[in-house]
Amino acid sequence: MTDTRLQKTIFLKAPRQMVWDYLTQPEHMAKWFHAPKTALTQGQDYTCYGADSGNPVIWGKVTTARPPDYIEYTFSVGPMEGASSTVKWTLTDVPGGTQLSLIHDGLPQGEAAFGLTLAIDKGWDEHFVQLRTHIHGDA
Repeated sequence: MTDTRLQKTIFLKAPRQMVWDYLTQPEHMAKWFHAPKTALTQGQDYTCYGADSGNPVIWGKVTTARPPDYIEYTFSVGPMEGASSTVKWTLTDVPGGTQLSLIHDGLPQGEAAFGLTLAIDKGWDEHFVQLRTHIHGDA
């Protein structure tokens, strides 16, 4: 049996560097995701905070960062009870903008964990809508 994997791809009318900034810079992450206090950089731990609560909601370590092409980090949330998963972002030039692909690997398995998988899957969908809205200037 393999770990649960989520895969998503969207297209954005923006250059890779701009998309990269939205994935790594706190002031941009706050617009579509959960903001850390410092930029996501290779080898550094990070914590992202809830906009309303100010409490830590996601934490991990940036394991690989190759601006503006690829970033990978561990990802944990409270319901994972200390377990960690891996988020991988790939940014690719396409005519007119950037293709942004997400792979989220290593989510907990089994029937008991399925609710968490559904919540994370839905969360990524909602965050992608917000990311597109802010990058395309529709906010």
